[in-house]
Amino acid sequence: MEINDLSGQIVDAAMKVHSALAPGLLESAYEGCLIHELRKRGLPVVSQRDGIKRMVHKL
Repeated sequence: MEINDLSGQIVDAAMKVHSALAPGLLESAYEGCLIHELRKRGLPVVSQRDGIKRMVHKL
C-alpha cells in the first residue's frame, strides 16, 4: 500500500469515529473505536497499552 493510500485510510477512519462519537469522552474511548475501525479495514494496529507492554517486556 502506498503511503498516500495508507494515510487516506487513517484519516478517513478518524473522521468516521469523530463523526459517530460525541465530544467529551475519554481518550481511551476514541482510541478503542479508532483501533476497531482501522482493523476492520485490514490495517495492523497496536494500541498504546499494548505498545507499552511490549516496550517494557523488552527492557
